Amino acid sequence: MTPSPYVPADEDGFVALFQDPRVSRWMGDGPQDVYAANRFDVWAVRHAGRYAGHAEIKSSPEPWPDGHELVHAPAPAGRGPAVALTAYGHDTLGPGEVHATVDAGNAPSLSLLTRLGYTHVRDIPENSRGGGTSRLTHRRR
Repeated sequence: MTPSPYVPADEDGFVALFQDPRVSRWMGDGPQDVYAANRFDVWAVRHAGRYAGHAEIKSSPEPWPDGHELVHAPAPAGRGPAVALTAYGHDTLGPGEVHATVDAGNAPSLSLLTRLGYTHVRDIPENSRGGGTSRLTHRRR
């Protein structure tokens, strides 16, 4: 499973992914604002040649300004963007740590990150999306 640039053939999968309320409810303010501005790298994740989800790598929040934050959205029928993105973060970008910020209520993503070896760093109160809390996690190489 590998992240790679989006291609036109991914459009149906991408649209379906972000229209699925099981996914879109956890994706912040929505893709339209950040993707159009090309603020950070975004990829399709494929498994056996099929679209398996969405991945992003962006600058980490404080206190790791030189690190990378991983964002993943697995397609309901797909699995593995977090695994692929973690490997990419460590192997290609080379940081000693990778980070993920997850809504504290997103139990499936938090469970997955724990299985991948991520540990809780701190909770971050959110002002957008009506408040709530995000959980900052990290994984050392």
